[in-house]
Amino acid sequence: MPINILMPALSPTMEKGNLAKWLKKEGDTVKSGDVIAEIETDKATMEVEAVDEGTIAKILVAEGTADVPVNDVIAILAVDGEDVKAAASGGGAAKAEAKPQARTEEKTAAKQSSAEADAEPKPAPKVAEKASGNPSEGKSQAAAPKSDAGSVKQGSGERVFSSPLARRLAKDAGIEIGRITGSGPHGRVIAADVEKAKSGGRLKAPAAGAPAAAASAAAAPAMSDQQILGLYEEGSYDSVPHDSMRRTIAQRLTAATNSMPTFYLNVDCDLGKLSSAREEINAAAGKDKDGKPLYKLSVNDFVIKAMAIALQKIPEANVSWTEAAMLRHKHSDIGVAVALPFGLITPIIRQAELKTISAISNEMKELAARAKAKKLKPNEYQGGASSVSNLGMFGIKDFTAVINPPQSSILAVGAGEERAVVRKGQIVAATMMSVTLSCDHRAIDGALGAELITAFKKLIENPVMMVV
Repeated sequence: MPINILMPALSPTMEKGNLAKWLKKEGDTVKSGDVIAEIETDKATMEVEAVDEGTIAKILVAEGTADVPVNDVIAILAVDGEDVKAAASGGGAAKAEAKPQARTEEKTAAKQSSAEADAEPKPAPKVAEKASGNPSEGKSQAAAPKSDAGSVKQGSGERVFSSPLARRLAKDAGIEIGRITGSGPHGRVIAADVEKAKSGGRLKAPAAGAPAAAASAAAAPAMSDQQILGLYEEGSYDSVPHDSMRRTIAQRLTAATNSMPTFYLNVDCDLGKLSSAREEINAAAGKDKDGKPLYKLSVNDFVIKAMAIALQKIPEANVSWTEAAMLRHKHSDIGVAVALPFGLITPIIRQAELKTISAISNEMKELAARAKAKKLKPNEYQGGASSVSNLGMFGIKDFTAVINPPQSSILAVGAGEERAVVRKGQIVAATMMSVTLSCDHRAIDGALGAELITAFKKLIENPVMMVV
């Protein structure tokens, strides 16, 4: 029986993706493991493999189509011995096997969970379904709410269904949940709806009979697109649509700044010893078969290593906050911000405390290159304990960075520059670097953050401590 090939989820939080390219066409035969398409998300481009053998009977979503929802039918596969034309038209296909038909090279992509999977139990979406006369009929439908769970009442008594995460985000933003239009199954309000409302989306009128206090508590929404456009003369600007990466960055960082109480600590680090050590180590680097150095260490490579060791020295700061418990990480997985022409991504150096600085340097170069080619796998940029963001190469002296959840801290690194400092009563020139640590106050208190940044400073100013 024909099998529906569904839009796969490349990460637990993926809701939509772009079908960048079909590598097979209608009539082509495929076997398990064949790459059939390329799917593009906000972070990466991933290959999709066939699971079963058969013939591509019909392609339902053309390549280049943007924002295809996860689990939408994108093609129909006719199994061996089946009439391809009949499968394409749905003829003779009464019921089909419910089994996966598309997979990515990343194992975790098989987890068909949504961004709110941790907020509320719900039926797992089907990964593949039987093709019928109308392919859309085979799509799984979310069950309608059967009880009061996951709902609140407006002042008028009307019940509003919403996810726990959506309710929490709405509460943090000061928005009455009943005024948000839901886009989830059966009008259920989900987190994305709250983010849209916070970004200026239109809200419903306050419910009739709602207490005046509730109405006044709702925060005034940001300016609408129409209001913003009205401030500028038509033709004086170009309108560039947001891509999926820009939307994701906006949503995640807005949520982070609204829900995460953050404080900042900054120190100045003397780079004198580090600069000397770096020059000596780079000069002593061996050559590969092409005559190129086996490594070339940057200041940022030392920063990554120092942050990794500092988190091991202050394990109480190597944590992630959850509502139920604090997650204390055993290793220092350090994210490193990489600027892209189309946005920003933070690949992660796993277990950085166990790696040499040269290994960190080479791994970071490889990750950055694949990030710019949009070839990172989800597990290479998700999670992590802390991050490093370095704008020193642009001459930025100091800045503060936004924490990337579920991490609890991020280190903003400025440029190394000569400054006048006082030593033993004498004014001397020294190469100094300013760093600012942003901390999630739910997980890290002021004194603990101070211990962490002090441990980092000691390592940077005494780099020999990183190799013993």
